[in-house]
Amino acid sequence: MLTEGIVIKNTGSAYLVAPSAAEVSQAVAARIKGNFRIKGIRTTNPVAVGDHVTLSPPGPDGTAFITAISPRRNYMIRRASNLSKESHIIASNLDGVCLIASLAEPATSTTFIDRFLATAEAYRIPATLVINKADLILAEPDGGELLDAVAYLYRSIGYPVIVCSAETGLGLDDLRAVLAGKTTLLSGNSGVGKTTLINRLIPGLDLRTGAVSAIHHTGMHTTTFSEMFALPGGGAIIDTPGVKGFGTIDFEPAEVGHFFPEIFAESKNCRYGDCSHTHEPGCAVREAVDDARIAQSRYASYLSILEETCDAGKYRKPF
Repeated sequence: MLTEGIVIKNTGSAYLVAPSAAEVSQAVAARIKGNFRIKGIRTTNPVAVGDHVTLSPPGPDGTAFITAISPRRNYMIRRASNLSKESHIIASNLDGVCLIASLAEPATSTTFIDRFLATAEAYRIPATLVINKADLILAEPDGGELLDAVAYLYRSIGYPVIVCSAETGLGLDDLRAVLAGKTTLLSGNSGVGKTTLINRLIPGLDLRTGAVSAIHHTGMHTTTFSEMFALPGGGAIIDTPGVKGFGTIDFEPAEVGHFFPEIFAESKNCRYGDCSHTHEPGCAVREAVDDARIAQSRYASYLSILEETCDAGKYRKPF
């Protein structure tokens, strides 16, 4: 009888708990009691894939109840899409996160990328940017220049960048090397090819894939719940539903710059220790933006998160 395990699937109302991602045959169905759902928890999902939990004995229908969650080593979180003041835990106890992005059909915005990476920085989770659908962007006029520019931008900051194509196999060995032996969250906008990548990484899994809207060039949701899958040779990945936007949560205004490595590095040269990098004289960050040592897109993302953080926390805006 399974009394402890790891949550490997979350459908929103029910969970699947197993000894590990590789031991699905021993998984048991589980639920949570109503009072557990609201007991000091401000998230829309008090239990997340990756949580280590304690189970009660299964009832007559074979369903157990989750009675406790072990302390999380870390977790990835975003603002809930339906309740702006609530948060949603995407996954927990991670060795790393891979943000799957694409530059064509659909194009992932740098704002989305920056918000995701800033959240990974805030929760101290190593992040890798995976630019998928390289075959599509390279087929476009000047597509190679755009691909090189985006890859260079994030590599220059210090993020590993993998350029790949689930269709042609480009970069898949590099991605496998990053994932090997680790528990990694895979996330991204709908339609970036995440599910196709997973099917290539785990032969025989055959997850359902969806088309991209020809009208809006956006992806259709094919993953409707979060689930952990064991990787051949060791390690596991956590697949999550595609998201349209990535709202940050629980940031303090003074901390936002810390989650942009290049801004944090330049901020040490600011005239004032509490510089918001928006209007103060002697701001080294704004000077670095003017000198193109910090990308305009990254600075714009910083400002958008700063403004959102001030609005959410009723802090005085510094600009």
